[in-house]
Amino acid sequence: MKLAVGYPVLGDEDRPFPEIVDQYRDDIAEVYFASAGEPSGRSPFGMGGDGPDPEAQERLEHDLRAIRALGIRLDLLLNANCYGPAAASPGLAHHVASLVEGLCTRIGLDVVTTASPFIAGTIRERFPSLALRASVNMRIGTTQGMSYLTELFDSFYVQRDHNRDLRRIAELREWAGRNAKELCILVNSGCLSFCSGQTFHDNLVAHESEIESAPDARDTLLCRRFLAHRRNWAALLQATWVRPEDLHYYERLSSLAKLATRMHSRPDRVIAAYASQRLSGNLLDLLEPGYGSLLGGSIIDNALFPADWHQRVTSCAKQCDTCGYCAETLESVLTPVGSVLR
Repeated sequence: MKLAVGYPVLGDEDRPFPEIVDQYRDDIAEVYFASAGEPSGRSPFGMGGDGPDPEAQERLEHDLRAIRALGIRLDLLLNANCYGPAAASPGLAHHVASLVEGLCTRIGLDVVTTASPFIAGTIRERFPSLALRASVNMRIGTTQGMSYLTELFDSFYVQRDHNRDLRRIAELREWAGRNAKELCILVNSGCLSFCSGQTFHDNLVAHESEIESAPDARDTLLCRRFLAHRRNWAALLQATWVRPEDLHYYERLSSLAKLATRMHSRPDRVIAAYASQRLSGNLLDLLEPGYGSLLGGSIIDNALFPADWHQRVTSCAKQCDTCGYCAETLESVLTPVGSVLR
């Protein structure tokens, strides 16, 4: 199973991303990215005072050409949860076609990932040779859900809330194999499992460039309010992430493991951990979002997880309100900052 990594927003003093990709080129299959100023599943990249910054786009394309020269596939993200009144308009179709055509000409594209059936249909009609992938934001977690989109998509991200249900993923994999589709998983999301605020948050992010004048908008995020109380921290362990040490259990189930690195300050650390399938240190350092600042001087020490962790969390009844395993494990792995000397 290879990795898909996101093109990150790095500073001039940071190590160039193509160098990081080159270092792990044997483990990376794809780099996914959003074009400057485009709404996506994260904050808009490369915004200037009056719109997209041409210099940011130029730097992006320069780096992506270098990455593609390494034999790494490129995946364009058009995966915003909302496109407002333009969501099914000729204007959006024209914009998407123009964007895709330009990128195909200048850097080359292999895949487009979207959460919009309308955008997928537009690309399928105008660029039939491009592979199309259903975004994790579509929350497709059943074979029935995939069957509705057979004509549109070539591959599907599994609804992340089912990452620890190996029987379900095996069913999805079996369906995908029968229908000549690929199955992919996102392995380092820090989002709460089955988060009831996800739709609101995804819509908020899609319109983030329009709400810059509302600085309190992020205070409405359910996860940060919930995790502000220590009594709720067990939810961090009940989430959807997969430890690097457990990635090998998914090799027969998925062809691609996506790493959320677009907004991560240390993408090299995330890639290194999953490429080596080993981490010494704070598990939250791998996640996006990580929530480390909410733990009041403590970390979740990855080395202290019990040996039966993967077996327990992938075979339990998922009755988190009555099971105390994650809460007990939290007390074992929660460690004061500075006590980890490895």
